[in-house]
Amino acid sequence: MIRNISVQTVDVRTPGHLIDGTQAEYVRVPFAETSVYLLPAGVSPQQGTLLSDILPTGHEIGVRYGQVKAGDVVAVIGAGPVGLSVIATAGLYGPSKIIAVDLDANRMDKAKTLGATDAVISSDDDWKEQVMAMTDGRGVDVAIEAVGIPQTFAMCLDIVRPGGHVANVGVHGKPVELPLQDLWISNINISMGLVSTNTLDTLLKMVAQDKIVTDEFVSHTFKLEEIVEAYDVFSRAAETKAIKVMINAQA
Repeated sequence: MIRNISVQTVDVRTPGHLIDGTQAEYVRVPFAETSVYLLPAGVSPQQGTLLSDILPTGHEIGVRYGQVKAGDVVAVIGAGPVGLSVIATAGLYGPSKIIAVDLDANRMDKAKTLGATDAVISSDDDWKEQVMAMTDGRGVDVAIEAVGIPQTFAMCLDIVRPGGHVANVGVHGKPVELPLQDLWISNINISMGLVSTNTLDTLLKMVAQDKIVTDEFVSHTFKLEEIVEAYDVFSRAAETKAIKVMINAQA
């Protein structure tokens, strides 16, 4: 007799992509019980919310896929919530430098509180020269794209060293040019993918032990009945200095 057979079915439909998203009164999450974690003492529901999305995305698709290792020089193009998550988790692997690149000076300051060693404003005419000077002209070991537009992907290709890694985290809505005629001889490794949260258990322990600072991610908190105001604040992020807006269902 065969006993104790466990069968797991994986649903490839992704909320917000192939099925409706989760901003509604009621949400059905297929097979949600296969990826539930108990929050340990000291980890708040707010921290748990960050662990459900941006932190594993930045860690897995940016840091892990980019193969960040001790001594590397890492550049993160885009310092939004996911880019900041890349910066916060990259530090766990001991890179020598983490360079944040973004248009928003406020987010550059935030990046430094989360572990960036250097910051470059991408609207500067010499932004590339600034980054290259930090690598003695070699280029960065790992360039991580965290925006999702052709220009920022091209920026990664411009600054990565021969034999380096480009990790694409941003979700692109239009085609991106890939100049293989120039890249092939440089042995560039390009990675991308959909987050699986298979490192969530590790990240949960790091947050519980204060190895990853999470309080800096949430810039504004609203009640559920204030959600329209929350959208407005986030839509004017450059003005309001919004990073991550948190909605609490309970008053």
